Amino acid sequence: MTEVVAALIWDQNKFMICQRPDNKARGLLWEFVGGKVEPGETKEQALVRECQEELAITLNVGEVFMDVTHEYPDLTVHLTLFHATIREGIPQKLEHNDIRWITVDEIDQYEFCPADEEILRKLKVIM
Repeated sequence: MTEVVAALIWDQNKFMICQRPDNKARGLLWEFVGGKVEPGETKEQALVRECQEELAITLNVGEVFMDVTHEYPDLTVHLTLFHATIREGIPQKLEHNDIRWITVDEIDQYEFCPADEEILRKLKVIM
């Protein structure tokens, strides 16, 4: 199983989503920013590193929002989604096709990675 971390980053009533590049698995689907945990790093360290690599931002990582295990045809992921805020920087598209800030009401306008579906359902219920 692959350990994956992601960030739920809010700006007032909107949260950040990123569109995967079309040349990667699940290309052009939307997701929360994040990535794989490397050996020897904590989930929080992995999330800070991934956001620096992918968006050129520094995060303050907060509490876990939820975690999900999802089986794709090519791998099984254990995804931990953290509340996070941007401490430094303005998000840049270093690896993603696009970046958007959306409200919970706009979720259904985007096609997300299947591992995120359960998280999105929870967001719709609590917001």
